[in-house]
Amino acid sequence: IVHSMSILEVQNLKKHYRTLVAVEDVSFRVEQGSCFGLLGPNGAGKTTTMEIIENIIDPTGGSILYRGNPRDESFREQVGIQFQHTSLLNFLSVKETLRCYRQLYRFPEEIDWLVERCNLSPILEQRNNQLSGGQRQRLMLALALVNRPELIFLDEPSTGLDPQSRRYLWDIVDEIKADGKTIIMTTHSMEEAQYLCDTIAIMDGGRIIAQGSPSELITAHCSTNTITLPRVPVEAALADLDLDYQIDESSIFIRTTNVDGVLSMLIGAGIDLSEMSVQSPNLEDVFLRLTGKQLRD
Repeated sequence: IVHSMSILEVQNLKKHYRTLVAVEDVSFRVEQGSCFGLLGPNGAGKTTTMEIIENIIDPTGGSILYRGNPRDESFREQVGIQFQHTSLLNFLSVKETLRCYRQLYRFPEEIDWLVERCNLSPILEQRNNQLSGGQRQRLMLALALVNRPELIFLDEPSTGLDPQSRRYLWDIVDEIKADGKTIIMTTHSMEEAQYLCDTIAIMDGGRIIAQGSPSELITAHCSTNTITLPRVPVEAALADLDLDYQIDESSIFIRTTNVDGVLSMLIGAGIDLSEMSVQSPNLEDVFLRLTGKQLRD
């Protein structure tokens, strides 16, 4: 069996502030070329975990290995960080900002590549204070790529973006991953995590309470599908069937792990299924089940 190389390994990470335990015994590995997502309600410890890995704050205990070795001085030069809040110099244009950041590194990425990868050509001459949210996020992403990093940290990359800008950003992140780079991200969007992440760790109260691919997490924690039918005229016909269902003003919800079986029962009973919808469980359901909270709390 060929094991893919872990680019990053976090072992028994702890961070205590006097009486507050922010991170308690967190361990995970990130495979080269994958996208790893840290999810959790506010205060779960995910930002602290990210900042320890990024070498911004020191842990109280535990160790972090980058390519199998403790991080050294060169670590900062080899990673890219897209911060959620960074002050850009307002009077600089996008192009000048890229030039400026390139001068900070010995082997910077080509400007043309950054412009193309993050689709900045339409806004190169614009000043930083004239950018929309989506344009700003694309510039921040380009700045995180300036030093040709192998490992990139994204902190809630699409917060505050409209759906179109968000999807646009996801496509760029997908392309970065296709370049063979590794991404570690936090997000408040389950849809984003399900779309971008190969592996997800759900944190709550400073610990990881579940970990796996989106489909593994859904299979392990939420195997029920929901079949929705209009209440009228179905309700009377359902009374004779042995089904677990709930009713609100207008709809009937049947929860089941065996959709096919339920459908054949309904068809057998001659129930009209033309307005039926079937919803598979998603990460939002997993999260709610594990933490008792909506992610956007």
